[in-house]
Amino acid sequence: MSQLLIKSIGTGLNSLSYVAPKASIKKALKLFSTPRKGRVSKNQNEFLSTSEEKTIFYNSFPIQTYHWETKNPKGTILLAHGWESNSFRWKKLSKQLIEQNYNIIAIDAPAHGKSGDKTFTAIQYAAFLNEVCNTYNPNHIIGHSVGGMASIFFLHDYQNTSIEKLITLGAPSEFDQIFLNYTNMMGYNKTISKGLDNYIFDNFGKFPSEFSSAKFSEKISAKGLIIHDIKDKIIPFKEAELIHKHYKNSTLLKTEGFGHGLKDQSVNDAIIKFLNQ
Repeated sequence: MSQLLIKSIGTGLNSLSYVAPKASIKKALKLFSTPRKGRVSKNQNEFLSTSEEKTIFYNSFPIQTYHWETKNPKGTILLAHGWESNSFRWKKLSKQLIEQNYNIIAIDAPAHGKSGDKTFTAIQYAAFLNEVCNTYNPNHIIGHSVGGMASIFFLHDYQNTSIEKLITLGAPSEFDQIFLNYTNMMGYNKTISKGLDNYIFDNFGKFPSEFSSAKFSEKISAKGLIIHDIKDKIIPFKEAELIHKHYKNSTLLKTEGFGHGLKDQSVNDAIIKFLNQ
């Protein structure tokens, strides 16, 4: 989406907010929470179909899971992808983890892959993760980007004590910063900005500023590995430093040159080493 189009949409919704504030806020929220891509393609399904696929439910929303089993496993790992992606992003890493004799559970996030709902928030993603953990009882979680944020939200909100290790890859810390980046990008006025904040409070019981991976990690007992590239252009490295500062039982691993995706064998090697310790 071009900058000119983005600003024109923002200007249009600002104009609408003067005559129909609720409608403008609803449209702004839909733009923020609706992924434009991330559904499973035919080529991706070829790999994903090698798993045992199972659909479980959160309220009435289907959650797509993929299960790869090994004999005499060391443990079970839950994989949580990020925004506008799906479980296919774990293809290379999951194969290597299976070779290390781990069971793998991958989840498609809300409104992604083969999972249900039309919109997405990290808060809802955390609820999906809780349902999956209740079904499969994993020992470890690996989350990329907002999947890492949702994993921290899950461990904080549901106080799951069976998770032994948590690995985040390029995860954001402050939910309100994500909201601020969005409102600034669109050029929204105060009516829409405040309306978005109030929507989160009305539906989830907290304002965006209260959803903080850094603060939530203070109560996480699982041993943590935070991996982040110092030149990440999507989520700044300072977000990882902030999480690490509050997450006392964590190690921060900085990379350079792998970007936000962090798809490099050295990253996979660090993950495997951490899990095998």
